[in-house]
Amino acid sequence: MDTSEPRPATRRRRTDAKRNEGALLDAAASVFATSGVDAPVREVAAAAGVGVATLYRHFPTRSDLVVAVYRHQVDACAEAGPALLESAGSPFAAILSWIHLFVDFLGTKHGLARVWEGDPDGFTGLHVLFVERLVPVLTDMLEAARASGEVVAPITAYQLIRAVGDLVAFTPVDPDYDVRKIVTLLVSGLRQPQLEHR
Repeated sequence: MDTSEPRPATRRRRTDAKRNEGALLDAAASVFATSGVDAPVREVAAAAGVGVATLYRHFPTRSDLVVAVYRHQVDACAEAGPALLESAGSPFAAILSWIHLFVDFLGTKHGLARVWEGDPDGFTGLHVLFVERLVPVLTDMLEAARASGEVVAPITAYQLIRAVGDLVAFTPVDPDYDVRKIVTLLVSGLRQPQLEHR
């Protein structure tokens, strides 16, 4: 068995391939946010600075690319939670920054359901991944904010994610409507006790 280290040229090719894949995922997320997941693949390749053939080498089908972007964005959101708790001025500030990041992530999802028409199990699998990765992250952030006294509203991480998701999902193309301001208003409400509904 050959246990020798990969040759420098092989390592360089792997590094280049990884860099190309990362550039493609970042570019695709940006293109999907502005043009939807039905955007031409040549637009994604151009934004990443690579050829269409390179894109297809990494992601043979559109659904492969969409799933990879979705997973990449979920991972980025999940990893950002602990980092923001460490770096932000307070747990509440960390939550607000994370929610804004989450809003940006949701912007890449427009048209996602159309890609998975005829494959409900695939779409469900992505939703399960989304919930399993992000709910625990936001739960930890809410617990830290409650411990600091900054959050008093009795809301779960899942409820907050659903509320933000619903606000973003139904955002119209309207220059007089800023979803970030509305989401910030929603999150700011976590500082207040919930009033009894009569």
